[in-house]
Amino acid sequence: MRIASATVIAAVLIVAALPASAQNYPVKPIRVIIPFPPGNTGDIVARLVGPKLTERHGQPVLVDNRPGAAGQLGLEIAAKAPADGYTLAFGQGGNLVVAPHTYKKIGYDPLKDFTPVALIATNYLAIAVHPSVPFKTAKDLITYARSNPGKLTVGTNGEGGFPHLAFEDFRLQAGFKYLHVPYKGSAQIAGELMGGQIDAAIDGFTGLAPHVKSGRLRLLGFTNPTRVALYPDVPVVAESLPGYDSRGWFGFIAPTGTPRDIVTLLNRSINDAIALPELRDPLQLGGLILARESPEFFGEVIRRDFARYGKLARDIGFQPQ
Repeated sequence: MRIASATVIAAVLIVAALPASAQNYPVKPIRVIIPFPPGNTGDIVARLVGPKLTERHGQPVLVDNRPGAAGQLGLEIAAKAPADGYTLAFGQGGNLVVAPHTYKKIGYDPLKDFTPVALIATNYLAIAVHPSVPFKTAKDLITYARSNPGKLTVGTNGEGGFPHLAFEDFRLQAGFKYLHVPYKGSAQIAGELMGGQIDAAIDGFTGLAPHVKSGRLRLLGFTNPTRVALYPDVPVVAESLPGYDSRGWFGFIAPTGTPRDIVTLLNRSINDAIALPELRDPLQLGGLILARESPEFFGEVIRRDFARYGKLARDIGFQPQ
């Protein structure tokens, strides 16, 4: 009884410490805008986290898929939504810090129109090659590309996308030239790579993993700065090119002006949800490194990478589409 009473008292004290807006929140369903089709990583995360938020706060979490314009359409809708805590959106490196530098015009300002809520995870890319190519490590690839300027063919999911810029960063630091071959998606990339139409590809590990396991592709390494705990035998590019670090990330954002106390409450609830084994384990197996950071930390990540990819786009002379 004493333990139960102490728990109740602690809960009451926590609620009492919250401003009035957070104490009364939520009183209606929360909409989460996913700017990608069902089945995308953001969609999967939202559908895992949503029920946990419902359990905790007693209101439904409605996933609203709004795909289009490489993830920009959904964010444009979110930017114009009321800043009352009842609209969240899924933001990631591609639509928050890359698109502003690779498209001539987007319908939102990522630094002014959104409030960071919760950084869910970082994710690493993988560089894979066809088994017939003469290099087995990232260092071998660099040596080959330097000796054969412009001969190396590398596939990505599109001109100006995050994987494209990640490989551009790699080749700038390593000092070589290559031929970029853009595709429409992971399935096409893997198919062309297995068919020998291209030498290498950089993409999310999830799409390449089955083919690496079957032996139809060879993995050179991850773009994470250190080895991934779940795959300790897989090298990282930084072992061949010290300092190289090109990770994606994603999380939940809200329209600017969303009450601070509601943002804090949502951050705490989301971080607690992704720490649960039933969410944590499948997300990690999917190639994610869970973050569980503060809104302020997430904001610093956005500002840092916005500047970083802006400079990279200028350095490679990228012409916005």
